[in-house]
Amino acid sequence: MPILSIDGLEKIFSSANRKEKVLKGINLEITKGEITALTGASGSGKSTLLTIAAGLQKSTAGTIIFQNEALTDMNPRQVRAIRAKKFGFVFQHAHLVPFLTVQEQLELMMDTAELKWSKDRRNEEIKSILDLVDMWGHRDSYPGTLSGGGKQRVAIARAVVHKPEMLFADEPTASLDSKRSMEVMKLLRTLSRERNITVLMVTHEEETLEYADTIVQMKDGVIGKE
Repeated sequence: MPILSIDGLEKIFSSANRKEKVLKGINLEITKGEITALTGASGSGKSTLLTIAAGLQKSTAGTIIFQNEALTDMNPRQVRAIRAKKFGFVFQHAHLVPFLTVQEQLELMMDTAELKWSKDRRNEEIKSILDLVDMWGHRDSYPGTLSGGGKQRVAIARAVVHKPEMLFADEPTASLDSKRSMEVMKLLRTLSRERNITVLMVTHEEETLEYADTIVQMKDGVIGKE
């Protein structure tokens, strides 16, 4: 059974002069523990689909079922709770808090998820994930001292330290050079395989698609699987 199912999803953006239908009846199933890549030209609707699936904006029509619960039927408070506890997010830029150390970035995520872990458990989880992303040695560093690749690895660690079910990644390698892009993709694959985290990713970079289990090509608000 899929972890996330999308059925008949539509999105219309309205302005004073016109309406634009950017998603046109999307049907998609996301398999647990796999990496699904949304790709296509700019304006094809892939980022809109990602943000609606993640509960960051509402659809015009259609349903989204996450773990047998309809996100589209939930009120804003319920959706926020799902996002905080069961979802993780990584974007093109790391968006780290400049006045927090690497370890404090992760502690803040734990607080946001309202985890009832002991101090020892929290420290163990932080060390485990920072070891995985090869950033434990930078745990007391501030974002301004890190490379672009280092910041993105910390952003990924922050996104998964609370053990979410799904990771939503919007162009996670777009601001990195090719070497660091591949490092990030290998890390996402490791999280998928070893921690059973389901990844839904938007990308326009062909070389990142080799790390995906499913590729969804989008064009003009519709999709077709490869």
